[in-house]
Amino acid sequence: MKIHGLQKITLLDYPGLVACTVFAGGCDFRCPFCHNAPLVTEPWPDAIGEEEIFSFLRKRRGLLDGVCVTGGEPLMQPDIADFLTRIRQLGYKIKLDTNGSYPERLRTVVEAGLTDLIAMDIKNSPAKYAATAGVPGLDLGPVRESAAFLMEGRVPFEFRTTAVWPLHEKEDFIAIGEWLRGNENYYLQQFIDSGDLIRPDGLGAYSIEAMRIFADTVRPYIPNTFLRGVEE
Repeated sequence: MKIHGLQKITLLDYPGLVACTVFAGGCDFRCPFCHNAPLVTEPWPDAIGEEEIFSFLRKRRGLLDGVCVTGGEPLMQPDIADFLTRIRQLGYKIKLDTNGSYPERLRTVVEAGLTDLIAMDIKNSPAKYAATAGVPGLDLGPVRESAAFLMEGRVPFEFRTTAVWPLHEKEDFIAIGEWLRGNENYYLQQFIDSGDLIRPDGLGAYSIEAMRIFADTVRPYIPNTFLRGVEE
């Protein structure tokens, strides 16, 4: 595993649990609003060896409940299943973040019982997906396959979209609702400028009023639609 970050404790990344977050390097998307830009393109931050991670996890047993594995895109890593297996053997709950572009690896880790929660980013409506992901000509097929697999209910999951001005409009959330109709949980997240974005020019956060309108737009299709990170 190419590991380039470790947050030793988080009360936010794994809902309801005290956890740590492991950051994998590399991503196949180039979302202009990505707040983890240093993990997307090289040179990445200094690498952290796997044994350092597992030494930390062994020492924190009984203090931490779970491990969040994020990126970057962790499913890019060919040895992701082995890495998650070692975490599982230490008795931790595992949350995996993904952009959905590796459906076969997603299916493998879920069917092997190596995840307890999946968070999959839904970048935008299908018509705007390639532009929002920063990948011209993006084949949406793998993303659709991953979403459909999660909606089979093999593992607890959530879909989430970061609403960014001017990349998202009300009509996009209608299209997202139609696509993901009836899914388990959908979260709309407010954009936050981390100060280290891939292409920051011209991007901004929507007002709380606009975020509520977007949520109300999706809710007829996905009743369990919630706002996350919205500042009053």
